[in-house]
Amino acid sequence: MANHRSIKNQSTKSQLGSGQVRIIGGQWRSRRLPIQDLDGLRPTPDRVRETLFNWLANSVVNARVLDCFGGSGALALESLSRYANYAKIIELQRGAALQLKENLQTLKCDKAEVLNADTLMVLQQGCDQGFDLVFIDPPFRKGLAEKTTQLLDTQGWLNDGALIYVEVEAELTQLAIPSHWQALKEKHTGQVSYRLYQYQSTNTTEPIEDENHALVD
Repeated sequence: MANHRSIKNQSTKSQLGSGQVRIIGGQWRSRRLPIQDLDGLRPTPDRVRETLFNWLANSVVNARVLDCFGGSGALALESLSRYANYAKIIELQRGAALQLKENLQTLKCDKAEVLNADTLMVLQQGCDQGFDLVFIDPPFRKGLAEKTTQLLDTQGWLNDGALIYVEVEAELTQLAIPSHWQALKEKHTGQVSYRLYQYQSTNTTEPIEDENHALVD
């Protein structure tokens, strides 16, 4: 399974290493970091990231973050820049994983771990400590988003009240999400549909009550 981010009719990449990702907020605001120009690598656009982190408001500070399909690392790095406590980043492509490790070293960040591994295989193993904020931005048109949500839900990856961001192709209008996840936000931009959910365990009865987490049509 390819773990990089793909988009239909993507133009041929130029030489490796010529791309960049820009951090848009936090302690590393405006920092630009190199990314591998690998086939299918699709960083979340600045505009989408800005909207997402407006949604998240203060939920990032001190959060444990899981980026299920790391790619350029834009979402995890943005979270760490905004004072997340820890980030685990899973990325299958070796070149992208190595670049992520180098960028973390450049930022002198020791609060992140990069796993060069298959996401679904990692999630099947479960974890010892859950996460507060999870990013699911898989390759398009491979049915990976639904498989990922199910494994997160059943294998103990989510803390009570965890927020889960899902980014999929715009034409995927129906997405099977666990029934006890509450939809908080949803937007569509070009070829991308992106949504925010809140995990509620059987012991959680009330969702987050905050104007930043109202459902958007």
